[in-house]
Amino acid sequence: MPRTALRRRSDKVRLALAAGMGAVWLARGLRSAGQYELRGKTVLITGGSRGLGLALARELAWRGARLAICGRDPESLERARASLARTGAEAIAVPCDVTDRQSVQELVEAVHRHLGQIDILINNAGVIEVGPAETMSLADYEEAMGTNFWGMLYPTLAVLPEMRERRSGRIVNITSIGGKLGIPHLLPYSASKFAAMGFSQGLRAEVAADGIKVVTVVPGLMRTGSPRNAIFRGQHRSEYAWFSISDSLPGLSISAERAARKIVEACRRGDAEVLFPVTTRLATVANAVAPGLTTNLLGMVDRLLPDAGSRPRGRHTGSESHSWLSPSWLTRLGDRAARRYNQLAPARGKTTE
Repeated sequence: MPRTALRRRSDKVRLALAAGMGAVWLARGLRSAGQYELRGKTVLITGGSRGLGLALARELAWRGARLAICGRDPESLERARASLARTGAEAIAVPCDVTDRQSVQELVEAVHRHLGQIDILINNAGVIEVGPAETMSLADYEEAMGTNFWGMLYPTLAVLPEMRERRSGRIVNITSIGGKLGIPHLLPYSASKFAAMGFSQGLRAEVAADGIKVVTVVPGLMRTGSPRNAIFRGQHRSEYAWFSISDSLPGLSISAERAARKIVEACRRGDAEVLFPVTTRLATVANAVAPGLTTNLLGMVDRLLPDAGSRPRGRHTGSESHSWLSPSWLTRLGDRAARRYNQLAPARGKTTE
């Protein structure tokens, strides 16, 4: 090939590479330009006294945000606040029952008095009930809806007016893979998370024109230590064993630290939805492509889970359901997370996820 032709081809390759690199840098620049600055922002985290809520508070404090955390248990809440203060974080802790609209209004007023406007709301408070459907009472469904749906709605309605007035803000809703799939032995939880998912997705569309980004977080299993404060019915020790072991195993679960980083980055970018870990993504795709097959597989899983037993109406926390299987070496990572994320205090049946 003549030398002139080789030079021309070489020039074309260089131009193509330069154009490609330019497009990459432009895309990165546009993405960075749209990111939300966290330093100095006031973030309200419901269920922030332990578990994922506390992990999120620590991550946001490291990024320079000012924090307001709430929870039902004053002692657990104060321990969380003190741990944040030791890192130099500017944080307040306000006792609040997110199932009570008046309590939520008082929470928001307290944040305004101490920290000013609320820039970011993270709806994280939640409750988990585990057991066969026949063991669940109507109260279990009411409790799940009260915390996982109404406990998301009340804080959102309380902060929306000020965000709309400023035409700026972020609302991050922690839902679950249980809001994408109906999970056996988690029916009250799953039903409430489906409601939360629909609310979160619809709200994003409605407030987009107001400059507000709503981020729907869809996590699978996370190592937050939460099984100790979940509610178990039926053969509660067996139910606790499978749940706590699944919640601890690498590959099936993700650490609270990694989960918090993913959520905070999604908040900065204003993503519509973030799913993790990879098992959650695969399950979501499988259900969308082949819902019948997914249901059949979940039916096979259900047959492996404990039956109702002879005393189906008992109600026990995870901390009351220990056995030779759990805690054990199989739950080592979950046990470590429970200590790290303030899960060992009495919880009265509530858990942050």
